[in-house]
Amino acid sequence: MKVIGIESSSLTASVAVVTDDILTGEYTVNFKKTHSQTLLPMLDELGRLLELDLSSVDAIAVAGGPGSFTGLRIGAATAKGLGLALKKPLIHVPTVDALAYNLWGAAGLVCPIMDAKRSQVYTGIYRLEDGFEAVMEQRPMDMGELIERLNEEGERVIFLGDGCPPYGEMIRGRMRAPWRFAPAPLNRQRASSVAALGMLALKGEYDKGRVVSAGEFAPDYLRKSQAERQREALLSPDGQAGKLPGDY
Repeated sequence: MKVIGIESSSLTASVAVVTDDILTGEYTVNFKKTHSQTLLPMLDELGRLLELDLSSVDAIAVAGGPGSFTGLRIGAATAKGLGLALKKPLIHVPTVDALAYNLWGAAGLVCPIMDAKRSQVYTGIYRLEDGFEAVMEQRPMDMGELIERLNEEGERVIFLGDGCPPYGEMIRGRMRAPWRFAPAPLNRQRASSVAALGMLALKGEYDKGRVVSAGEFAPDYLRKSQAERQREALLSPDGQAGKLPGDY
């Protein structure tokens, strides 16, 4: 089987092809460019290098959220366009699950943190040494509350994700349990992990990967967009739009 992976939930733009249990190719850029400018050219270049016949692909796996609203929408639109054109199914892979999967086999707890601004992160807690176990499913959470939860667990923790730089000092100052940051090759989103989990979903070995038609696919944002929250606040009696957590 052959699966294309697409990851655009954060600053990182990444596409990959996994063939059975082999990573055939991956193209990842972690730079300030709009995903609408990068994803299709990256996929086109990767396909050219691999001499990839798109009709031979079995499915398209997409990081389905949480993350940047704009990034998720661009990734979803790209995947849906491919799926409709090729008549291939899409696989919705939770973003935080795929980020954690970078550290498959690691001992202790794995804790991805995606910066959601104003002390908020998208996160989850995983055990990956002997399988794929979500100790805490992906969710938005206050960073201070997450640290307290991890201290209560008391196990060694590996942090990864774009939340590590902005919350690094908080982690260093408040973590009592043993911890470390993941190394550079593994600490950001990768389409290869999305594609690998998509492959497992096709095999029935990963039940959180949802296989759907291109028309049915929709990202999970986990919370409303900043514009929606501000509109609701403006319509509420107290009108506290300026006090809402930010989005990106």
